[in-house]
Amino acid sequence: MAKNQDIYTSPLVERNASREMVELFGAQKKFSTWRRLWLELAKAQKKLGLNIKQGQLNQMARRLDDINFRKAARYEKEFRHDVMAHIHTFAEAAPKAAPIIHLGATSCFVGDNADLIIMRQALELTAVKLAAVINLLGKFAKKHRATATLGFTHYQPAQLTTVGKRATLWCYEFVMDLQEIEYRLRTLPFRGVKGTTGTQASFLALFDGSHSKVRLLDKAVAAAFGFTNTCAVTGQTYQRKIDTLIVNTLASVAQSAHKFCNDIRLLANLKEIEEPFEKSQVGSSAMAYKRNPMRCERATALSRFVLSLASSPAMTASEQWLERTLDDSANRRLVIPEAFLAVDGILQILINVLDGLVVYPKVIAGRLAVELPFMATENILMAGVKASGSRQELHSKIRLHSHAAAAQVKNLGRPNDLIGRLKADIAFAKINFEKILKPSSYVGRAPQQVDEFLKDVVTPIRNRYRKELTRKAELNV
Repeated sequence: MAKNQDIYTSPLVERNASREMVELFGAQKKFSTWRRLWLELAKAQKKLGLNIKQGQLNQMARRLDDINFRKAARYEKEFRHDVMAHIHTFAEAAPKAAPIIHLGATSCFVGDNADLIIMRQALELTAVKLAAVINLLGKFAKKHRATATLGFTHYQPAQLTTVGKRATLWCYEFVMDLQEIEYRLRTLPFRGVKGTTGTQASFLALFDGSHSKVRLLDKAVAAAFGFTNTCAVTGQTYQRKIDTLIVNTLASVAQSAHKFCNDIRLLANLKEIEEPFEKSQVGSSAMAYKRNPMRCERATALSRFVLSLASSPAMTASEQWLERTLDDSANRRLVIPEAFLAVDGILQILINVLDGLVVYPKVIAGRLAVELPFMATENILMAGVKASGSRQELHSKIRLHSHAAAAQVKNLGRPNDLIGRLKADIAFAKINFEKILKPSSYVGRAPQQVDEFLKDVVTPIRNRYRKELTRKAELNV
């Protein structure tokens, strides 16, 4: 069915996030999860002795995904309450179960617990895509482990590194992000069965004052959804600080992505590395020769958006009055899904870019040829001293020749002729310039650091996520 062109739709859904992430935050997923929570609550209550019939549970189980959204919308317009609307809608779909749906529960039983379930699944999907990014960067680093390149500090030429070593710098930041997500997944609590203000009073009444049964109920429902721990205490809601921790983790992914994509954009300007450029792709409507790094530009744009979202959960958490206030709801409906959707879009772009990243070794070598003679002067000086030269005399000659060569480059736009000048100077006649000017002599342990990083850091991640590493990412536009 064609979309309605008269209304605003989110670019995160249409242009960036994957279908699987979009569906996690869709209405079907949310409200079918609510129904599963009601079912598991009733099953646990029955097991602990409440008068709930198996036929009631069976009828609920048959209607978990069959949701009449039009009917729910009519009820919500009448009640001005989304949970009550869906209780009535579910009750009409499973009339035998109507008396026991939501028994003893508050709205946050379904709202908060469903949010935690969905965020956990979204974090799992994010972890999988991060692992794919790490895997691709690892492959790239291995391929170019020894490809010498000019290093930059302050975006000025510095000592040499290798293309592969630089890739490990990008990769390690994503590794730290993955570690943080895995920690969040291990420690994410379930809100559980806590009642209206967190005291569990309604459930204590249902079980005739049995504290042990209320504790068992809380654990049973959490276990039904795969949670090993619940919030130690709550008010009406789980602590909104949890949202802050999760969105901050997503913002950390955005930071890493922004750094990587900015670096690729800088290297594209130098014509050393480029993102994939398709056969029919147009770089500019006016300048036909342009090959703009538009994918990395889009990723940096989305990253800035995620970074801007990180402040909202912190403000929301700090604004919760006493046992709860409702000024969290409208904000959370925006921030949490959009943070996940934007990060998912970022990772889609990164997977796509890294799957076809292009390196131009001759351009890299050409830039080295310009700068390496200056960087090699200390080695040339040491070699001259070993060949019985005077350090002070050789230093003075190198300084004069270097300034003259720099003037040729800067003032006249000519090639760096420092080595030619030194070769023509009798004071340097005994020096093997070919040996001294090998770029591999100036990269230190960069190739070995790549090997060690891949073995110690990347390989364990590949082993944990080996079934998911073949992911591809086709961009929507």
